[in-house]
Amino acid sequence: MMFPTLDPLLHSELRLAVMSLLVSAEEAEFPYIKEQTGATAGNLSVQIDKLSAAGYVEVEKTFKGKRPCTICRITPTGLKAFEDYVEALKSYLQVNSK
Repeated sequence: MMFPTLDPLLHSELRLAVMSLLVSAEEAEFPYIKEQTGATAGNLSVQIDKLSAAGYVEVEKTFKGKRPCTICRITPTGLKAFEDYVEALKSYLQVNSK
């Protein structure tokens, strides 16, 4: 039996956590994502950049008053990749549970 390939971009714990948050929320600000994932600002920034470069996440840099504000949203491409990843994982789990 051939298993579907797991997207290596989503196989990272932090990137998967970011995508999971964005699937359930329409958008999220950087500090919220940082708080929810427990990641450092530097590591989170690098991982969001990787997701953005792949077209999975859209990043909007704006301001709240005079403070910078980074807002992240999942893209349709990202949502499809996440759904495919979850389905691929399910196929692995079904085989192991038999």
